Amino acid sequence: MSAEKRWVIKPQGDPVKVASLAASLDIPPVLANLLVQRGIETEEEAWQFFNPRLENLHDPFLMKDMRKAVDRIDRAIEQGETIMVYGDYDVDGTTAVALLYTFLRLQGHDKIMFYIPDRYTEGYGVSYRSIDYAREKGVSLIITLDCGIKATEKVAYARQWGIDFIICDHHLPGDHIPEAVAVLDPKRTDCGYPFKELSGCGVGFKLVQAYCRHKGLPFSEVEHLLDLVVVSIAADIVPLVGENRILAFYGLKRLNENPRKGLLSIIKICGLEKHNITIDDIVFKIGPRINAAGRMEVGSEEGENSHSGGHAAVSLMVARDDEKATAYGVLIDRSNSDRKNIDRSVTLEAHALIEHDPAMKARKSTVIYNPAWMKGIVGIVASRLIETYYRPTVVLTKSNGYVTGSARSVPGFDLYQAVESCADLLENFGGHMYAAGLTMKPENVPAFMKRFNAYVEQHIDPQMLIPQVDIDSTLLFSDITPKFRATLCRFQPFGPGNTAPVFMTRGVSNRGDARLVGAEHEHLKMDLIQREKPNTVAPAIAFQQPQLYEYIRAGRSIDVCYTVVENHYRGTVSAQLRIRDIKKTPPNSLSDY
Repeated sequence: MSAEKRWVIKPQGDPVKVASLAASLDIPPVLANLLVQRGIETEEEAWQFFNPRLENLHDPFLMKDMRKAVDRIDRAIEQGETIMVYGDYDVDGTTAVALLYTFLRLQGHDKIMFYIPDRYTEGYGVSYRSIDYAREKGVSLIITLDCGIKATEKVAYARQWGIDFIICDHHLPGDHIPEAVAVLDPKRTDCGYPFKELSGCGVGFKLVQAYCRHKGLPFSEVEHLLDLVVVSIAADIVPLVGENRILAFYGLKRLNENPRKGLLSIIKICGLEKHNITIDDIVFKIGPRINAAGRMEVGSEEGENSHSGGHAAVSLMVARDDEKATAYGVLIDRSNSDRKNIDRSVTLEAHALIEHDPAMKARKSTVIYNPAWMKGIVGIVASRLIETYYRPTVVLTKSNGYVTGSARSVPGFDLYQAVESCADLLENFGGHMYAAGLTMKPENVPAFMKRFNAYVEQHIDPQMLIPQVDIDSTLLFSDITPKFRATLCRFQPFGPGNTAPVFMTRGVSNRGDARLVGAEHEHLKMDLIQREKPNTVAPAIAFQQPQLYEYIRAGRSIDVCYTVVENHYRGTVSAQLRIRDIKKTPPNSLSDY
């Protein structure tokens, strides 16, 4: 199991700036401190942060090649060309395809199809099979979303058959940009677009926003697509700052008030139709269901590539009647249940392999291989193993004659560099600092395991192997007033770059009413009382933390770090502490963690 967590209090904001903001905004100093910690130091910056505005979205034509893309789509529509909208099989890719397909269909263009590659037979990105299929169907323009930035050879192949490409991607380009009609990617070194962290669906949104400007159409023609954009932003874990914050803010508003039929179907299945849907709800409930379609082989009534589970996900999101939306929602939810059963089983097998191999258990990284595991769930299993062993992890399986897998990292360690150091052993690889995918010949697995483990051993800082809780500031329970909660809500939506603040309170205790809840008594629910403020009681829940139950129930003193959430129960809204970690209060109550 992983080591006890380290608690690290972040550097506090400049006291003068904090006091000035607290006074000018009339907010508690602890929340003004949060603003300064996040780089928001003036009243004007705070106003923009607390009041996202759609008019503050950047001009889409600032993105390189946008004019070329819009002109080519305009010509295709005017000349009645057949367009294929092509995307990756994950949430970002399928929402992006649904967005552009829906938009073009609403413009009255009916010679349009969408294509999602099959994870198991075609793999990630643009496939030759899809181009051959497009040729058979008379497609003359393929628009890729969330993929294509490295499809140089595929684009050249398509051009031989008179098929043009427009690429919309948000991944890092390779050494060569594909010779497409237009390549929209804010991460191009020659692209001056001000915001670099759009999701793939976000890039697709900028394309339709540009098309509307070109045609003189009102923003309402695209505003209804923001429910798809926020699902992509949350599920793809892009930073929730800048333009993403604006898109997510209004996307959540749309998702809560008037979502499209397919998403409403999933919302109902998740039991969220009467709740205020948050980014966390997308990350943990809505997104995994849509993702599961691409991980599993799910049937779809529409399209020749109905073998693709991702195709079913798009079909859900473009459904125009309740019956079809409900049917696809049920189908995808069933695939998610199957996925959970499989990844739970594989995770148990992986744990057993590690626990029965003392040498593997003692390493600073995990590389584990079983040719029988399902390709679509190895990334999930890698994440699960990190929860237990907290170290860089690679999970490998076999698919189509090759060994393929997913890698995941811990904060601070550059996983991509570790994988890249083994490039000569790999057929291909891609990813970023914290997640990567890779493929190799079976005979290279032993050498890869040895070299990857050696690289991690040599380069990882031992501190990175200890789970860390970053704490924004200390807090008294008596500070959690209705005004405090109302202001804290304005910091939402929370996500990478704007995480839910974590507070710490020392020397609290329980009156003896603490209890274990959950199907396996795995969660600890309790009312906490602050020692210095005996009349201040804070309801709290600690998920997956039953370890100190007896100690806490006995009324012993503890220190807690937590986020403050709103608990909705029978029409009443109250504050609840969602406990991140618990420690016994040190005797002197002053020790550092």
